[in-house]
Amino acid sequence: MFIIILRIMKLSTYLHDGRQSFGVVSDGGICDIPSHWRAGPRSVLELIQAGPEAMKKLSGLTGKAKKLLPPSEVRLLAPIPDPPKVIGLAVNYVEHHREFGRAQDMPEDPKRRTTPRPFIMPQTAVTGPNTEIPWPAYSRQIDYEIELAVVIGRPCKCVSPQQAKEFIFGYTIANDVSARSVTHSEGRTPRPKDDFFDWLHGKWADCFCPIGPYVVTADEVGDPRNLDLELTVNGEVRQKANTRQMIHDVYETVSFLSHLMTLLPGDVIATGTPSGVGMATGRLLKGGDVITCRIQKIGELTNMLGEPPSDFYAPCRP
Repeated sequence: MFIIILRIMKLSTYLHDGRQSFGVVSDGGICDIPSHWRAGPRSVLELIQAGPEAMKKLSGLTGKAKKLLPPSEVRLLAPIPDPPKVIGLAVNYVEHHREFGRAQDMPEDPKRRTTPRPFIMPQTAVTGPNTEIPWPAYSRQIDYEIELAVVIGRPCKCVSPQQAKEFIFGYTIANDVSARSVTHSEGRTPRPKDDFFDWLHGKWADCFCPIGPYVVTADEVGDPRNLDLELTVNGEVRQKANTRQMIHDVYETVSFLSHLMTLLPGDVIATGTPSGVGMATGRLLKGGDVITCRIQKIGELTNMLGEPPSDFYAPCRP
C-alpha cells in the first residue's frame, strides 16, 4: 500500500464539497483530518484546545495518510474562523510611529520606556484568504497593515517573556485593515477622547482582519523575531520590513498581555505593522485594490477591497 509521509507544519480550514473541514497542508496536498480521525477534533481550534497529546496523535495519523486533497478542490477559509479573542497592537514599529510625524513622542529607548498598546477586535472582523473586504459605510478612507499574528496554544496567565514561547502554538498572517476616517464625526460636538475612539472604531468593521492562509506551528517557524514581511497593492510593494524591528517582540507582547488578561488556546494576537501604510504615504486604498501580505516561512494572504457604498452612514446628520 502506498503511504504518504507528512510533517505537521501548516494547518488550514477550508470548504470541500460544501462542507467545512480542516487539515494538514503539504507540498503534495491536504490531509483532511476528520476523514482520518473520526473521533478527533473537528476544527483547528478544537485541535489546539485538545493540547499536546492531540498533536502527537495527529502526527501519527498524518504519517499514514492514504489520500490527499488537491488544493484546487478546496476554498481556504481563515485557519481559525472563530478565535476566542482577536487582539491588535498599535504602534509596535518605531518607523511606523515616525511616518506620522510623531517622532518627538517616542523616547530614545522605547523597549524600556514604553509598553505595548493592545486593543480587542470582534470575531466578525475575521475573514480568510481571497475574500472581498466590504467597504464599511462609516469611512471614506481605508488602509492596509501587514502584521505577524501569534496563535496561543494553552491558557496563559502572568508569564514572563522567557516563558511565553511555551504558550505559543503557531503563527499566521494578519492584515489589520483600518478605517482612517469616520463619517459620524461630521457635525458632532467634539469631546475628550473622540480621536481615540474614532481610531478604535476604525478597527472593528466586518472582515477588517483577514488572517491566513495557514497556521504554521511554532517549531516550524523557529525564531519569530527575524522574519521578513512584505505587503503589495496591485503588485506594487508598499511595506517591507523584518520582525526584528518590533519595539516589543512576540515573547514580550505575549507576556505583557498575559498580565492584563488570561490568554486562551486559539487567541490570535496581531503584533503591529511596520511603516509604509497608505495614510502616511498619501496612497490609501481604492475599491477593487488587491492587497497581498507575505511573511517568511508562513505564506501569502491576498484579499480585495470592495467598492465604497453609494451613501455613507452619518448619525449626526440633521
